[in-house]
This record gives sequence, C-alpha cells and structure tokens, in this order.
Amino acid sequence: MLVNLCEKFHAMARQLRHRYGNRSTLNITDEYDVQDLLHALLLLHFEDVRAEEWTPSHDGASSRMDFLLKTERIVVEVKKTRAGLTARKLGEELIIDSQRYRSHKECDTLVCFVYDPEGFIANPRGVENDLNQDTPLQVRVLIQPA
Repeated sequence: MLVNLCEKFHAMARQLRHRYGNRSTLNITDEYDVQDLLHALLLLHFEDVRAEEWTPSHDGASSRMDFLLKTERIVVEVKKTRAGLTARKLGEELIIDSQRYRSHKECDTLVCFVYDPEGFIANPRGVENDLNQDTPLQVRVLIQPA
C-alpha cells in the first residue's frame, strides 16, 4: 500500500494542478508540501500515523522523523529534490537517516520517499539499488516519478 502511494504520488500532484474553474490548490514547491500531501494520503490507509516523532539520540543528537506508522513499525522519511541536491548528497542524507533509525525500537522498516518532479536525479533506479537494504534495518528508497 505504501509503495503504491509513493508510486502514484506524482500523478495525484499533477492532477491537483488542474482544478475545476481554476480554483486554488496546493502547489508542491518544497519538502513540507510533499509531507502535507503524503500525510493526508497516509491517513486514508493507516490508523496510527504519527508525524514529527523524535528519534533516539544518535552520535549525540536526535532528530524528528517525518512519519511513524506505529502499528506497521514503519518510518517514512520524505525528501524533495532541488537544484544542488546531487545524487551523492541525497545518498549521504539517506544513509544518515538509516543509521539513525536502526536504534529506534519501533522501527523495523524505513521507507525513504524522494519526490523528484524535475528529474534532478539522473539514475534514480541506481540510487535506489545502492541504498536499499534488508539488514539490520529494512530500507526501501523510492524515487518518483520513475
């Protein structure tokens, strides 16, 4: 279900731009817009969606996760590409995220949803393949649109 939401996210975002009578809509310009829209979609399919939960301290610092699907034990991290965010920098950020969530007692799976509507990531499948892992924490990176 979660993978399907991420895979269809761009089609939904594109459809929202074409509203009847040119009504205003949510324009996705930054990561917070992606989070807001994904949060609404998650609430359609999951009972216990927790936004902005704190992570345990890692290397002396803690941070907030974007979403915790508590019953499913899934953490969802959201990224939106932008000029200057290279595939390498994105990969480094996602590696740090995965290290941080390994110690989270309520996380068995980390899903990193990367929204790349401008196509800044030249080889999205390669980045996904490099970062996906099954142990010690299952990590699934989904860069969309494909």
